[in-house]
Amino acid sequence: MSKDKNTDFIEDIGDNHVATSTENPIRKDAFSISNDTKIEQIESHVNSILDILGMDLTDDSLRGTPKRVAKMFVNEIFSGLHPDNKPKASTFDNKYKYGEMLVEKNITVYSTCEHHLLPIVGRAHVAYISTGKVIGLSKMNRIVNYYSKRPQVQERLTMQIVKEMQEALNTEDVACVIDAKHLCVNSRGISDIESSTVTSEFGGKFKNETTKKEFLDYIKLETKF
Repeated sequence: MSKDKNTDFIEDIGDNHVATSTENPIRKDAFSISNDTKIEQIESHVNSILDILGMDLTDDSLRGTPKRVAKMFVNEIFSGLHPDNKPKASTFDNKYKYGEMLVEKNITVYSTCEHHLLPIVGRAHVAYISTGKVIGLSKMNRIVNYYSKRPQVQERLTMQIVKEMQEALNTEDVACVIDAKHLCVNSRGISDIESSTVTSEFGGKFKNETTKKEFLDYIKLETKF
């Protein structure tokens, strides 16, 4: 592929929000160096970027920025890349025989678009129907958070959440809807601050139109305290 065609391809991928796989594109040697080493190397690169942009890194306001960004990348917003941070999806026998749908709605999503490294902010709504196992409510939030803390594409994130829940609960009867704003759309390019992106993944019984509608009706309910 020529340089011009490769550049055009890269631009098309970025602006058209394309995912190349249901798994995050992580190299096999991604964890061959420690987090501390990663922070040191990222700090150096961020320092170079700011220097190229013409920023005065001797200024007190900017002096610590490269280190802060590096620590944020490794320990916070991209912490979901490391398998050691994967939450244990503890499940329990459904001894009380609850057989209806369980919905955890309005789970906060903070992720990062892998095309421009800008924030994705929104809400996830996750549901399942028990076939013998139940999962702790906070574990559902932790699963969403873990897969969100990566350079992501929203479609992939939605599928990963459902897959993880299905494996933990040993059932196909899991669904997820995410409604989120992408700052790569809201703050650059078309700069449309009003639009949001909605993705969904329905497994097992949730593919049935009646069950799907029940789930979608639940997430429309207003939560009052």
